Amino acid sequence: MASVPSVTSLADEVNCPICQGTLREPVTIDCGHNFCRGCLTRYCEIPGPESEESLSCPLCKEPFRLGSFRPNWQLANVVENIERLQLASTQGLEVEDACPEHGEKVYFFCEEDEAQLCVVCREAGQHRAHTVRFLEDAAGPYREQIQKCLMGLRKEREEIQEIQSRENKRIQVLLTQVATKRQQVISQFAHLSRVLEEQQSVLLAQLERLDGDILKQQEEFDSLATGEICRFSTLIEELEEKNKRPARGLLTDIRSTLIRCETRKCRKPEAISPELGQRIRDFSQQAIPLQQEMKTFLEKLCFELDYEPAHIALDPQTSHPKLLLSEDHQRARFSYKWQNSPDTPQRFDRATCVLAQRGFTGGRHTWVVNVDLVHGGSCTVGVVREDIRRKGELRLRPEEGVWAVRLAWGFVSALGSFPTRLALDEQPRKVQVCLDYEVGWVTFVNAVTQEHIYTFTASFTREIFPLFGLWGRGSSFFLSCREGAVSLL
Repeated sequence: MASVPSVTSLADEVNCPICQGTLREPVTIDCGHNFCRGCLTRYCEIPGPESEESLSCPLCKEPFRLGSFRPNWQLANVVENIERLQLASTQGLEVEDACPEHGEKVYFFCEEDEAQLCVVCREAGQHRAHTVRFLEDAAGPYREQIQKCLMGLRKEREEIQEIQSRENKRIQVLLTQVATKRQQVISQFAHLSRVLEEQQSVLLAQLERLDGDILKQQEEFDSLATGEICRFSTLIEELEEKNKRPARGLLTDIRSTLIRCETRKCRKPEAISPELGQRIRDFSQQAIPLQQEMKTFLEKLCFELDYEPAHIALDPQTSHPKLLLSEDHQRARFSYKWQNSPDTPQRFDRATCVLAQRGFTGGRHTWVVNVDLVHGGSCTVGVVREDIRRKGELRLRPEEGVWAVRLAWGFVSALGSFPTRLALDEQPRKVQVCLDYEVGWVTFVNAVTQEHIYTFTASFTREIFPLFGLWGRGSSFFLSCREGAVSLL
C-alpha cells in the first residue's frame, strides 16, 4: 500500500507557486520553473501593457519573454498519476504500480538492472550511473521485440492449426476407410457364411445318401448271410443226426449225403460293394470346390482390405471437347460435335481423353470402368503422370508416362512401347484397374470373370492420375469404385 504522507509530499512537489494548487496544464519558462498555464497568463497581465523585458519569474525573478513558456507534457502526466495515487490512497486500494520500497509511483526503468524505479529509487546511488529511461520510452524496443515474437508465434500457431486441420481431415478419411473395411469384412464373411451353409448342405446330403446306401447294402448282406447260415445249419443238423445212427442207419444213402455236403459251395457275400467303397474313399474330393471357394474368399478379402476403393470423378478442365461428361462427372460419351470448351493448358486438344480430378501419390487403389462400345469404337483405360502432354499428339506408352490398355471392338491391346494384342477368353466390358504406387504395379482385370488382362511395372515418383480415352460416336463409359474380387496373379 502506498502511504498517504508519501503521496502527499509528492503532490506538494507539483503544486503551482502562484495558486498553490495542483498544476493544471503546466508550462515551463526560461528559468525552468513550472506554473499553471492560466495562472502564468494572468500573472503576465497584471503589470499592464509594458515591454516583455519587465516580465520576471514569480519565484526567482529571472526575466522571461511572454511567448517563451512551453507546455510540459511529462509533468502533466506526472500530475495525473499523482492524482490517481491520491485517489487510490484515500479509497484504501492497493496501488499496483507503486514502488514496493518507497511506496511512490514508478516512472522509470533501469536498463542495466532491468528494474522499475520511482523518483526516490532513481536518485539512489546504485542507479545514478545506469541508463534510466521513462517507462514508455524503455518499453518501446521491448514492444517491438514482443511484436516480432508475436508474429513468429502466430505464424507457428497458424501452421499448427493448418496441421491440425489437415490431420483431422486425414483422420476422417482414415475413419471412413476403416468403416468401409468393416463393411467389406461383414459383407465378405456374410457371403462366406452363405457359401459354407450351401456347401455344408451339399456335403451333408451326399453323406446322407452314402449312409442310406450303406444301410441298404447292409440289409442285403444280412439277408444273404442269414440264408447261407440257415442252409449250413440244416446240413450240420442232418450230418449230426446221421452220425448218431447205428451203422446200418448211418450207411443208408451215406454216399449221397456226403456228396451233397462236399459239393456245397459257400457263397461269401461282401457287406460293401466296391463301387460304394470307392464313393466313400472319393468323398474328400467333394470338398475341393469348398477349398477353392475359401481360397477365392481369402484373395478377395485381402484384396479389398489392401486396396482402397477410389471414388473417382472426371475432370471437365481436362476433357477433350468431343467428350460429353455427365453432371455427376461419372460418365462420358463420345460425340463428333465439338463442345464450346475454353482452350486451357490442362485440356487435351487432340487425344480424346479426360483425367480424373484427383491423383495419387501413394497407396493401393482400385476402380472399375464400365465400357459400352459401338462398332469401330474404342476405350483407353489406365493411369498417367501429372505432367502428361495435353497439346498435340499424345503417345500412349510408358516412356511418355502412360500405362494403359485399349479396348476396341473385338480385341484388347496393352499399350506398351509397342502395342501388344492380348489373347483373352472373353472381351471385357468391365475393367478393374488396380494401382499399387509403392510397388509400381498397374494391373487390369476383367471385373466380371476375374480374368487377368495385363500388368505394367513402373517406378512412380510423381502424382499419378487415372486416364480415360474414348472414340466412336455413341461409345461411352461410366465409373464405379469396385466390382467383385480380383486376382493379381
